[in-house]
Amino acid sequence: MDYKKTNAATNTVTRNIMDLCDETGNIYESVVIIGKRANQISVDIKNELSKKLQEFASVSDSLDEVFENREQIEISRYYEKLPKPTLIATQEFIEGKVYFRNPAKETIE
Repeated sequence: MDYKKTNAATNTVTRNIMDLCDETGNIYESVVIIGKRANQISVDIKNELSKKLQEFASVSDSLDEVFENREQIEISRYYEKLPKPTLIATQEFIEGKVYFRNPAKETIE
């Protein structure tokens, strides 16, 4: 998923609790779903950032030398400006883009 093209807000937004529990019928279940999705998004973004920063890694064993790479700094700043994973996950949940199921509620046939 491309998190750069999300329409989630970059700062905290006040939400109506009743809107969040419409789909599940339980606010706590909705929060757990959003939390698990936020963890998935966070891992994806971290892996993507790590891959991009690996390209600039130097093979120097000296701890005294610190090289500031302009491209590396720009990439880090870009990822810092992205919406937080919880905001992205909440927006996805509200838009109905998150697939979830509760095995406890499913009937055994």
